[in-house]
Formats: sequence, structure tokens, C-alpha cells
Amino acid sequence: MTEPAAAAAPSLSRAHLLTGFGAGGAIGVLGGLIGLGGAEIRLPVLISLGFNALPAIIVNRVLSLVVVAFALPARAATIPFAEVAGHWPVIATLLAGSLVGAWTGATFATGLASRTLFRAIAVLLIITAALLVAGGDPELRHMPIDGTVQLVAGVAAGFGIGLAVALMGVSGGELLVPTLVLLFGLNVKLAGSVALAVSLPTLLVGFARFGRDNTLGVIRANLGFLALMAAGSIAGAFLGGQLLGIVPSYVLLPLLGLILVLSAWKIWRHGNAAEA
Repeated sequence: MTEPAAAAAPSLSRAHLLTGFGAGGAIGVLGGLIGLGGAEIRLPVLISLGFNALPAIIVNRVLSLVVVAFALPARAATIPFAEVAGHWPVIATLLAGSLVGAWTGATFATGLASRTLFRAIAVLLIITAALLVAGGDPELRHMPIDGTVQLVAGVAAGFGIGLAVALMGVSGGELLVPTLVLLFGLNVKLAGSVALAVSLPTLLVGFARFGRDNTLGVIRANLGFLALMAAGSIAGAFLGGQLLGIVPSYVLLPLLGLILVLSAWKIWRHGNAAEA
């Protein structure tokens, strides 16, 4: 059962609206700089502003889509589209799993969204963060596999990421970037752009599958707030894309590791709340 659209729009003061714009900008910077949609960071902000659970998830999904859509071109000055397109086999491998995972996750969201699943994802994020920041050359920190094994692992990883996208309304960047670095050996800057190229169609599939819910009603009820936070997100994504050419990779990896740890903590707490 979905919440009525009329209950989806909290009464927001000017201070709340400014908070939304500022948070959108900050999260957009992460999208442009690292290749994340920022959903796990944005969701607590939306709840703190008075959004109920379902409207918060729907608004979060819309804003993730905005960040991902604008972050990819914002990064093009440093990571050209041609370089991203050159890794089409990697993109196709991950999409082969993520699109199915997003559709499956949206179909069986209620049954799959258990505390055990959320805790498993949280533990996976912690392990991934540890692997990313544990010494070594960021250009070479990847698993020594290739060929068919890498293909199967890529499709399986994509499926799991697609599930996360559908179940939690995230863009999947928190999982895609580490997968591209660890499994396919991409440097972290290139991985961010390739992750965005995978995230965009995966988000669209999950969004389309959820279309039977009162998504449009929630969007209409919160159109002004959405426009304001989206504007901040677009400006932030542009700024993050410009910073990409300045900030070195050895700074991005620990930053991504920190974001993974924070996301794991939030997902763990979300799992506890889902069980209550």
C-alpha cells in the first residue's frame, strides 16, 4: 500500500528549502567527483526535513537520476566520452546483470528487503572499503582474473548492484566504482565515469518498474522542492566534474572508502528499522 500523495509533501520553511539546495549541491559534487548518485547520503537529509518513508525514497530516486545524468557530461573534460565508450565490453557486462537485477528487485522488493539482506550489503561495503584503501597502486589494485571468469563475475556483480538500486533507491555507484577498480582494474577516475554510464540505464529500469506506484503524485506534490534540490545537485555535479581534473586519485580512494563505511552504517540502521 502506498502513501497518498497529499501526505507526501511536508511543510518546508525557507531554512529547510535552503538546506535542501545546499545538501543537493554537496551531494552533486560527490557525483561529479567520484561518480556517485549520493542516495545513501541524501535519504537521511530528506527524512530530517519531514518526508515520510515512501515519498523520501521516490524523491531520492528522482534526484539520484538527476545527479547521474548531469555528472557524466560534467566529467567529460577530464574523462572524455570516447574513453568511457572504449570500455563498452565492461559496461555491457555489468548492464547484463544490473538491468535484470533492477527489474527483479523492483518486482520482489517487499519480500527481499529484509534485515539480513541489508546487513549483508553493509558488510560487503565494509569489506570493499578495506580492499580499496589497503595500500598499493590504485591503478593496479584489482583481482587477478580475466576471460570467462571475469565475465561471469561481472554479470553476477551487476545483478547484485541492480538489486541494491531497486531495493534502496540508490544509483549503485557506491558498489559500481569499487567493482570497476577491483574486478576490471580501471583507475578510480575512469571507474567513476563508467559507473555513471551503467547507473543511468539501471536507474531508469528500476524507476520504470516502480511506475505503478504513486510516483507521479509524489513528484507533483513536491515539485518545487525537487526543482530546488535538483538545481543544487546540477550545480554541484558541474563543480565536482571540474574538480576531477585537480584532485589526485590517491585522495579519491580514501574518500570513497569513507563514503562506503558511512553508507554501510546507514544501511545497517535501515535494516534494523525495516525489521522493527
